[in-house]
Amino acid sequence: MTHHSLQVPPPAGPPLTGHLPFADAPQAADPIEVTSRWFTRGGRPWFPVSGEFHYSRYPAGEWEEELLKMKAAGVTAVASYLIWIHHEENEGRVRFDGNLDLRRFAELCARHGLDFIPRVGPWSHAEVRGGGLPDWLLARTGAPRTDDPAYLAPVRGWFAAVAEQLTGLDRAHGGPIVAIQIENELYDRPGHLRTLKRMAREAGLSAPLWTSTAWGGVQLPPDELLPLYGGYPEAFWTDWDGGWPDTCRKHFFFTHERDDEGIGADLRPTGVRGREPAPPDRFPWATCELGSGMAVAYHRRPRVDAADVGALGLTKIGCGSVWQGYYMFHGGTNPTGELTTLQESHATGYPNDLPVLTYDFQAPLGEYGQYRPSYDELRLQNLLLADLGERLAPMESVLPVRQPTGQDDRETLRWAVRSDGDTGFLFVNNHQPHEPLPDHPDTSFTVAFPDAPEVTLPSVPVTVPQGAYFCWPLRLDVAGLRLDWATAQPVCTVDIGGRTVLVLAATDGVPVELALDIATLRYVHTPMGKVASVDGRFLVTGLRPGPDALVEVGTVDGGQVGLLVLDAARARTAYRGVAWGAERLILCGDGGAGGEGVVFDEAAGEVRVHSPAAEISLAVLPAPERPPGENLEVTADGVFTRYTFPTGGASGTLEVSLIRPAGPAPDPVTGVPGRASAPADQDFDTSAAEYLIDVPDELPRTGTLLRVHWTGDVARAYAGDTLVADQFFSGRVWEIGLDRLPDDALRAGGGLRVRVLPFAADAPVHLPVPVPVGEAGIARVEWVTVRTHVLAG
Repeated sequence: MTHHSLQVPPPAGPPLTGHLPFADAPQAADPIEVTSRWFTRGGRPWFPVSGEFHYSRYPAGEWEEELLKMKAAGVTAVASYLIWIHHEENEGRVRFDGNLDLRRFAELCARHGLDFIPRVGPWSHAEVRGGGLPDWLLARTGAPRTDDPAYLAPVRGWFAAVAEQLTGLDRAHGGPIVAIQIENELYDRPGHLRTLKRMAREAGLSAPLWTSTAWGGVQLPPDELLPLYGGYPEAFWTDWDGGWPDTCRKHFFFTHERDDEGIGADLRPTGVRGREPAPPDRFPWATCELGSGMAVAYHRRPRVDAADVGALGLTKIGCGSVWQGYYMFHGGTNPTGELTTLQESHATGYPNDLPVLTYDFQAPLGEYGQYRPSYDELRLQNLLLADLGERLAPMESVLPVRQPTGQDDRETLRWAVRSDGDTGFLFVNNHQPHEPLPDHPDTSFTVAFPDAPEVTLPSVPVTVPQGAYFCWPLRLDVAGLRLDWATAQPVCTVDIGGRTVLVLAATDGVPVELALDIATLRYVHTPMGKVASVDGRFLVTGLRPGPDALVEVGTVDGGQVGLLVLDAARARTAYRGVAWGAERLILCGDGGAGGEGVVFDEAAGEVRVHSPAAEISLAVLPAPERPPGENLEVTADGVFTRYTFPTGGASGTLEVSLIRPAGPAPDPVTGVPGRASAPADQDFDTSAAEYLIDVPDELPRTGTLLRVHWTGDVARAYAGDTLVADQFFSGRVWEIGLDRLPDDALRAGGGLRVRVLPFAADAPVHLPVPVPVGEAGIARVEWVTVRTHVLAG
């Protein structure tokens, strides 16, 4: 048996307040403030969740639905780079129309109760040409990103244009802008950062929080900018043969080290790494770039799975994060430049060649709005933060005495506790990419509190399975019931007829045990298993997690509490939102990777379901008084009411014709800094296999994805002569949104033309799958139509 113990220290004194020059608008109804350890909003601890979505990389007509998808995932703030070259590729013609309508994007955030965080640059990176600085600007100055007057003059104009677009959207006018990021990854010029902040404020920009990225030993002007950190499960920016970077590996351990010296390390000297940019005792641990995916470069094409994203996110909460910021939460597509292509490339002196168009980023919501399994993993955590973040934010992270001896230690269990001295949460991570962690059999924990009795759990040791990561409550107050522990993760609460129900998610392979403080209850009713009185607690064991696993408890103050334990798969289908006049819990789908999703559009009074299935069912708790639509099949599903209805989703395959076989693979070429460069445009004319995909006129355009199963090196798709999609091979199915393709060009060309280059035998390229040397082919093309079903809200 392996017993783990931890002593929670006495609570620290109150945090520093008023020590930083951040202030909300005096008239703000819920003023935002920063302490040295957490944020407050309206005088209460605040745990924001931000997600990155680049409006200029997505069709404006679809922004609103995508924002609602993000909100349904528990994102509370939308962050976006304002990519200068997208807006002003031609000097003097600053565009804010169509997909560049910054004001409309911010207003949509406000309409749906989402905060907005503009990352105004001027340099963004974002894997964009010139880091987002227009070519005309770079031609004018030899000293960009400095206080060179030739650089600052155009920057002043850019900030003025942005401020004009955002007029009236600040907090003083009830707007959504809660933070503004200055620059990005500028590691050694604190004076320039101070200058940029001053210029942005002079232009009229305003926010309670002014932020800067802080990784890589960045030097910040003291107390001027709130440092934001990051961490990625994988990286495209390292060398092709370097293996899994240690700077990524570290994020799957519990630690109190905030910095990540690996992010952006290919764009700065190695000598600046490893310094602490800001005193950790003056600023809370906040993040803006926790990797919820990863881009692919030509020379290095990492794969990120949902469990990688989920484990990293949960581990950061256990480490002490009080702001979960994800990059990218939503993928996109680079716009077509008028003068050049707009991706980062060797041709512009940058160290990585990125695809011309795709910026999918393997994000929870993909390039075309596809739901990915990582969306479900993060929603599960974000629901917890929505309900319990106010309690969690002030809790300090505590690490056990026995910790892993180093980053190669895969045998020592990784765990931590966050606690306020009386209650807390136990975090365990037994997952990391590439190198699986072993089972930990016969595991139990003792957590000693300074202000409360110690807790030893579970009553019978359990096996922590390989790949598991979870958060268990310790001495949690649930509407008057003291839940001393549960071997299941809190998800959210829902009110059923005045009774608070705490929903929990079981961990696959770990028996569910609930320990209830007898002194706080009158009775316990359980639909299965058994209840035993042990050491002043009622232990509930033998529960079979699912929609009927509702334990009912009467509290000593006459109240009623429910504890509903869902199995791990169903818990990942859970949504909570206002529907049919009340806040409800909705289970959507069957717990597989089906690509379904729910949005709650309170402004329109609708609930919308997106699904590729021919029919879908929703389990709702509590059930509305009347069925939320017509022609619904209504059945009981445990304590839920299930509604099943057709959605119109469909699927099939398309005919594919080989037009031209591939020639010899182009010889590998290296660029900056000695890394493999993407093939040239002419290589697609001379070496690529060419296929024609027949796209029938009757195939629905809206909501239809083409799923191309292919092998090779690089593939490009054309409608007529227009490049419409591209991908570097990494073993993933290539998805293309049919509604993005120009119909006239498709018809004129007889379908969608795809060119596939073969992979060279000696290419210095990292792939997460076996290298398909010499192959250049399409095995099959499927189509899937995702339909939207509207249920009156």
